[in-house]
Amino acid sequence: MASGSALDSSGSMKAFGAALKVFRERALLTQEQLAERLNYSHASVASVEQGRRMPTAHFIERAEEALESFGVLRAVARHVGRQRGLAVWFREWAQLEETAVSLCTYECRVVPGLLQTEAYTRAVMLNVPRPPTEEQLQERIAARLARQDLLTRRPPVAFSFIIEELVLLRHTGGEEVTRELLDHLLVRTELWNVELMPLRQPYHAGTDGPMQLLETPERQWLGYSEGQKTGQLVSDREAVSVMQMRYAKMRSQALSPADSAELLQRMRGAL
Repeated sequence: MASGSALDSSGSMKAFGAALKVFRERALLTQEQLAERLNYSHASVASVEQGRRMPTAHFIERAEEALESFGVLRAVARHVGRQRGLAVWFREWAQLEETAVSLCTYECRVVPGLLQTEAYTRAVMLNVPRPPTEEQLQERIAARLARQDLLTRRPPVAFSFIIEELVLLRHTGGEEVTRELLDHLLVRTELWNVELMPLRQPYHAGTDGPMQLLETPERQWLGYSEGQKTGQLVSDREAVSVMQMRYAKMRSQALSPADSAELLQRMRGAL
């Protein structure tokens, strides 16, 4: 997803975070101990408690079980606008992501949302007119960070990312933001398939633009494409098959994960 859209403000995340803290303290657990029980990072738990990150359905269920909250966390969660902060046209795809088995993403505009740092997300969102209010901005950032819980979900998701080298050479947000982003991506390349499409590539199967592919638990493949203020879910088998062929071709044209990591290191060293 690119920059996001105007959305309602809500205190529901703070309400859920407050409830989570009450039940955590009732269980005599620190945030670190709860994070270990939930199999989430300490930063994720802290962000949810502070009302800065929207809890995913998986997080809510794990917390409900771990803290034996008598259904209270589930009840409060029903009022948490997990779809707030996401562009209207992206919401259906975001829901499908939560239960996906595999996710493949090709981006030629920005670093994919699942790999963004908070500072990079802020820079991207502030660059696209009309600029959001600070309240809208915080809501959108929280929604994007919540999606990143997918990266540590259990059972794990099989990820593949193809990113145009040009996206990183743009230095969105300035050099400091770019340094942090490159460091972040270098860590991510150790865990998932992150491949860069080199700047000079005369044979490129992705010239029709960015796209995503997703495999459901029922082993059905779906596609998604996005443009200016619009997004399209693709379910037609023939159309999805074409997208899969294009993605497979791009993977053969992109640098390998190892070569991509080496290029990221060189880019980081040049800053």
